[in-house]
Amino acid sequence: MTRHLSNPCGLARARERLLGGHGSSGDLNAARTRVPRGAAFRPTALAMALMAALGATQTWAADTVDSTVTVGGGIIIGDRGDRLLADQYNGLRTGQDGAVLLGAEYYRRIDDTGTTFRFNASDLLGESRELSLRWKQRGDWKLLLDYAQTVRRDPFVVNTGLAGAGTTTPTVNPLSGGPGTGSDLDLKVKRTALGMAFSKVVAQGLQLDVSLKGERKEGARLFGIGMTCPSAVAPGCSGTTGITTGWALLMLPEPIDAHHSQVEARLSYGTDRFSLSGGYYGSFYRNDHGSLNPGVPDSLYNPLGTLFPLSTGLQSILSQPVALAPDNQAHQIDLGGTFKFDSRTRLNFKVSRAQATQNQDFTAAGLTGGPAGVTSLNGRVDTTRALLGVSSRPLPRLSLLGDVRWEERDDRTPLALYNVEGTETYTNRRLPYKKLRGRLLGNYQFTTDVRGSLGVDSEAIDRGVFTASSAVAGITALRQKTDETSVHAELRGRVTDVMTGSIAVVSSRRDGSNWLRDNSGLGVTEIPDPSVPGIGFDTGIFMPTLANRRRDKLRLNAEFQPSEGLSIQLSAEQGRDRLAAPGIYGVRRVGMNLATLDWDYAFNSRWSVNGYVSRGQQELDQARPSGVVLAYDNTSTSVGIGLSGKPSSQFEVGGTLALIDDLSTYAQSLTSTAAPTDAALLAATGGLPDIVFRQAQLKLFAKWTLDKRSAIRVDLVHQHAKWNDWAWSANGAPFVYSDGTTINSRASQTASFIGVSYIYHWAP
Repeated sequence: MTRHLSNPCGLARARERLLGGHGSSGDLNAARTRVPRGAAFRPTALAMALMAALGATQTWAADTVDSTVTVGGGIIIGDRGDRLLADQYNGLRTGQDGAVLLGAEYYRRIDDTGTTFRFNASDLLGESRELSLRWKQRGDWKLLLDYAQTVRRDPFVVNTGLAGAGTTTPTVNPLSGGPGTGSDLDLKVKRTALGMAFSKVVAQGLQLDVSLKGERKEGARLFGIGMTCPSAVAPGCSGTTGITTGWALLMLPEPIDAHHSQVEARLSYGTDRFSLSGGYYGSFYRNDHGSLNPGVPDSLYNPLGTLFPLSTGLQSILSQPVALAPDNQAHQIDLGGTFKFDSRTRLNFKVSRAQATQNQDFTAAGLTGGPAGVTSLNGRVDTTRALLGVSSRPLPRLSLLGDVRWEERDDRTPLALYNVEGTETYTNRRLPYKKLRGRLLGNYQFTTDVRGSLGVDSEAIDRGVFTASSAVAGITALRQKTDETSVHAELRGRVTDVMTGSIAVVSSRRDGSNWLRDNSGLGVTEIPDPSVPGIGFDTGIFMPTLANRRRDKLRLNAEFQPSEGLSIQLSAEQGRDRLAAPGIYGVRRVGMNLATLDWDYAFNSRWSVNGYVSRGQQELDQARPSGVVLAYDNTSTSVGIGLSGKPSSQFEVGGTLALIDDLSTYAQSLTSTAAPTDAALLAATGGLPDIVFRQAQLKLFAKWTLDKRSAIRVDLVHQHAKWNDWAWSANGAPFVYSDGTTINSRASQTASFIGVSYIYHWAP
């Protein structure tokens, strides 16, 4: 008995990385929004060494042994600018146009003992390597070991004069020659993960599971700081004049050197009627970088590109240390189980208690200016969760499900005067939280072909008493409580002999308690009637997550199989949110529409074709201050077709073509309250331009089987993308920071891959 390997040695994964994509060559649906693959090189040395270490295949005639190695070569065509999108995850080093990948796959099953062993290695010589081992004895124990390394690069060209980029002490150097005269910076983040899991059946019905995972993340990613003067939080900072720069935006990459460890242990016991499981989970995060301490010069470029001295106070503000992610840890214990009263009724429950803490020392992290006598946040949040549910089948055609979930978060972080604005001082804010959620669901089998379901969900959230000594900025008022009720119904069944389908409707309503206006360190005032003139609610800013909301959704699904070789799947969904806040500003309407068509057709046992069409739309209408009305609309369309076949028993070919068109528009208009300057600006510019992303991917492969053990495969991948995000580049002009640093991305990018592989397969 041999095992068929459709993905030998992780070769497909290697091809995916070279152009940043995923999925197999014959599966078009898996590659809808993915970037094409490249190729791989797999010398046989690793497999030879592995087989020598584990023994010869011939000595295991009664067992199942399988292994595969591949040797290959390939190149990527396209310069660095053409490969910014493709190079995000392909693991190639900067300037590298090809790769040599070393990997193998090995499998052995010992039938007498029920033991199986599987080893996989992929891309061992690249920057995105993987190793995995699976070793288990059926019904007794299981051991899993994993190692993975991935590298992610920013898909932009960064040109800067910054010294020490990626360290905690970068120095800003304005480009004397102007934007574009610095050196290019390659920002990347590398993740290295090691994991282990072990499972053991201790006794009949009793099982122990333990897992450990550690990950190190290092490198640098896009980050920055900025300040506009004058400001209420910095009274000593003066604004822009004809000879000084009063605001600045600086690109300062975030330095990353962090470790995250996770441990989990669980003991489970079960019988025919009763099961119980208790466990512990721990999370430990350590960041070797506590703060970013930039060196900022006394002169930067103003918005017109002139190098001017900084206004009074701006340099000292920009030079302040910036806190990075602090060390923290969390612990949780839980206990849960089920109990079967009889064959029709079952009860399940779960309770858990978690504690998260953050007490990194401010001075050790390089931070200054904290409250007197306070050396760390000493943050602590305790969370309690409970679940109780019952499922029953009181009638042969009727099944019922009901459960209640409770969550309470107790914020025990000490209060201190962290915020000082002139003579006013404010403490941090505690964030307690309680949520009660109930669900009742019924399913009824009307006929053998038709089933219906009806459910009601209720959710109540209490955000606790507002911390009186704290203050809120950027919004007008908060809400302590919100309540939401949702009703959903679905009908599913067989319409004809060749068609099945379903229709579902969901409708929910959210309301809440009276709004609470912040009094800047003196507590809050409850506002029973927001429509009363003079309280400022008519032009206030309110969080959409707290506003009254009406949500309605409709989902349709259908599946056709008119013949043995043809299957078609259709789905459509429409949803609308209507929000109501006291003021005239904010989000008012959110909508979404999605429709997809998938199909597969097999001409015969040798040839098949598949394809899809998908179109989705998202809408958001928002009223903003100064009389601006914004209608955001995103429309994404994807089309693809794939073909695979075997012209002969020794020759296999296939390919896919996928197209993506993503359009974001920002329709802007003004009300009668808009200022004349805003009207003039909108008339002159036409508002924000569209953002368009288009991508075409062509993947072709051919595989020639030389004999039952060896084959040759050729891969060709071509990718063309167009992307005009005005946030980083507008009309060919890159985004410019105050020191002349630029961030740009080529609007049109084209990259190709050509690879040849030799595959050798061992089997008894």
